Amino acid sequence: MSAAISQSENAGAGRFIDRLAGRVMLLEGLPRVLAAIAAGALATLALPPIDFPASAFVAFPVLVWLLDGIGARQTLLRTLLADFWIGWLFGFGYFVAGLWWLGSAMLVDAAAFAVFIPFAVLGLPAVCAVYFGLSTMLARRFWSHSAFRILVLAASFGLFEWLRSFVLTGFPWNEIGVLAAPTPMLMQSVSLVGIHGISLLAVFVFAAPAVLADRHGRVPVVTLAVLIAAGHIGYGYVRLAANPTKFVDGTRVSVVQANIPQSDKFDEAAAQKIFARQIAVTEKGREARPAKPEQGTGAKIVETAPQERTLIVWAESSLPFILTERPEAIARLADMIEPGEMLIAGAPRIETLASGRERLYNSVLVIDDNGEIVDARDKVHLVPFGEYMPFGRFFESLGIMNLSQMPGGFSAGSAHDPVPIDGSPSFLPLVCYEAIFPAEIAPSIAKDRPGFLVNDTNDGWFGNTPGPYQHLRLAELSAVALGLPLIRAANTGISVVTDAYGREIDALALGATGTIESALPAAAPATPYSRLRNLPFFVLLVASFAISVSIWLFISRQLD
Repeated sequence: MSAAISQSENAGAGRFIDRLAGRVMLLEGLPRVLAAIAAGALATLALPPIDFPASAFVAFPVLVWLLDGIGARQTLLRTLLADFWIGWLFGFGYFVAGLWWLGSAMLVDAAAFAVFIPFAVLGLPAVCAVYFGLSTMLARRFWSHSAFRILVLAASFGLFEWLRSFVLTGFPWNEIGVLAAPTPMLMQSVSLVGIHGISLLAVFVFAAPAVLADRHGRVPVVTLAVLIAAGHIGYGYVRLAANPTKFVDGTRVSVVQANIPQSDKFDEAAAQKIFARQIAVTEKGREARPAKPEQGTGAKIVETAPQERTLIVWAESSLPFILTERPEAIARLADMIEPGEMLIAGAPRIETLASGRERLYNSVLVIDDNGEIVDARDKVHLVPFGEYMPFGRFFESLGIMNLSQMPGGFSAGSAHDPVPIDGSPSFLPLVCYEAIFPAEIAPSIAKDRPGFLVNDTNDGWFGNTPGPYQHLRLAELSAVALGLPLIRAANTGISVVTDAYGREIDALALGATGTIESALPAAAPATPYSRLRNLPFFVLLVASFAISVSIWLFISRQLD
């Protein structure tokens, strides 16, 4: 009796999905356009700060059914355009809903930049959606009536998400894999296959409900999707359980979040006020600092140092002037930094060339307790239109300047190099946007592996929007992929200290003012991703395409 009821329920669920799929497939005109855009927008509910992955289990099946509903066209070009159009609409909805907050950056200096809000809110999403359109266009070349069609869709998305990470300098913001990683437990797979590998697998799993009513290949495809999801969850659980948080003996961090409005940073008269606030918040944090490193539950001391050192970390552009041109500021820093402390601060840096020309860099300075700059690293991966203008001379001739309002913009640094610290592990500084490019970071640490990452950033441009939450998640995923703790100082938030597995030791909320006082988490052993980089992803990619194309060829021959 119970078996009969179960079969009836399963049949009922199958009929419901079959009817729903049929209705979506038969949509035409404006309803079809709106369905594709709405499905893409719905998927963004899985992004921070909402973190609701269940939405993707609706969004991607709708995409599959819309692709199923594309009828034959008179010419190959018309067919390709129809295949591209559905993916582009889905991507446009995804990127508009996921990136609308970029418009708030234009309002910091509205008189100069408000005119560019449509480009930020609609233009950039339209460009990013091209990758999704190319994904569906490629997938449809090997589309079949088998449930295995979602495998070629997953492979196509994986390929174009990888391309999105570096083509035209790269913009891998909110890659699909992020939808499957809302918690530390669900981030751990990135240490094996990287974020592109997670994107490929995520599309396959999210799209699996679309094939529940299929007649051919449903059981193996759904079974594989369940196994992948279980493996993703299980691996994260086991990895976290087997690796409790450990700390470095003798080293602490003091992460300063001064919470300075972005509009103040454009006011030269406010520079001294900003500097004074940074110092005041730092010194107040020192007053609350425990005399000895605290050990959290389950923590172990795994390294030793001859004496305790405290690393004070300030956010990107926390020094609102060229420090070497301000001897009084150097003297004040020497007075603030106590013996055993070291300041890691974001600041502009000028380099004078032999020709007499000057280059401006967005840098991280390392300053000792004598007020001396003992090391510095320059930002390598700059933000187009934010820190420099492509075709800069042309745009500047029209009176259009980058958002940082620096004539000529910043220059790019030469390489990512760890910074050594006497008596403490070395660190790799990453300025803002650089933290979302783990593939660029991995080669730099292959021979000289640092003890932790320092991400100096300033998300004050984006106010109280999803932007800072998304940026944090991307930085955390990079840190987990590389197996390194993340020390993140953000001007207005969100500042965090995480261990090498993405678990937050402490954090300061968006818009808060204060410091994080913490022992320094220890690095994990080098991860497969940090050693092999994207090789595991490419293996997945090739295997997925090979299986998909083989099944497509087999079915095509059966129908001939």
